Amino acid sequence: MTRPPFQSLVDAHWRDVARLAHALAGPAHGDDVAQQAWLQALAAYPRADPRNLRGWLLTITRNCAMDSHRQRRRVDPHEDPTELAGARPVGTPATAPPREAPDAALWACVDALPPRQREAVILKYVADLDHRTIATLLETTPAMSRRLVSDALATLRRTTIQELS
Repeated sequence: MTRPPFQSLVDAHWRDVARLAHALAGPAHGDDVAQQAWLQALAAYPRADPRNLRGWLLTITRNCAMDSHRQRRRVDPHEDPTELAGARPVGTPATAPPREAPDAALWACVDALPPRQREAVILKYVADLDHRTIATLLETTPAMSRRLVSDALATLRRTTIQELS
């Protein structure tokens, strides 16, 4: 089986890579993670198995997001992230109320999930992958993938109900 030209791979899967990178690394670092994933994919492309290139790309993207999290943890100068919570974006007037994305509360709950549950639920509902592919990416079984997603959804239901009460 032959590999398609790398540009056709980019054209076919750039949205999937960008969506997963933004979901795992957040809006501030998603573009950087996606770019790093494409660079690593280009370097490793001659050795890639042509049977599942999409899964291969998403695995690279997931690994780049995890590397990004580790690197930010080491470099981040703010020991207390709550001090940044009330900061206004640059260029907004002092009297303007802070703007929140409509989904900010939900993403905060997703961010609070344990790492494997968070990854599983993002791969399922953001990247729209089946449990067999999720299991491959997370190096587990499809049954465990279902369990991780199920546990994550149960936790999200509990936390969102508590916040609404």
